[in-house]
Amino acid sequence: MQDKEEERSLISVENRLKKEGYAQDFNVVDGRLQTIGHDSKKAYTPDEVTIVDFYRFEGESNPDDMSILYAIEATDGVKGTISTAYGTYADGDTDDFLKQVEDLGKNLTKQVK
Repeated sequence: MQDKEEERSLISVENRLKKEGYAQDFNVVDGRLQTIGHDSKKAYTPDEVTIVDFYRFEGESNPDDMSILYAIEATDGVKGTISTAYGTYADGDTDDFLKQVEDLGKNLTKQVK
């Protein structure tokens, strides 16, 4: 059983996901999910990705620290993460893209480990 304190930190969850193969970082540009930080730039439409899991973080002392981390897998096997704020500071482009993914019926298929 994992330590509950360890799972409360965005960084600790990102590190665990990287160990599980979610090594790619993503961002949304012009309505497409793009890889960042690697030599090869790839871009995906909403129907080419699946949200595998998500984690919500709430700032204990500051409501501005609220964010969601998504674990995503593309149809070509690329796995990675994208994070976004929620509430007032949410990124509209990222939220719109992820909503399209959900609307396509690609709801969470959380894997129990």
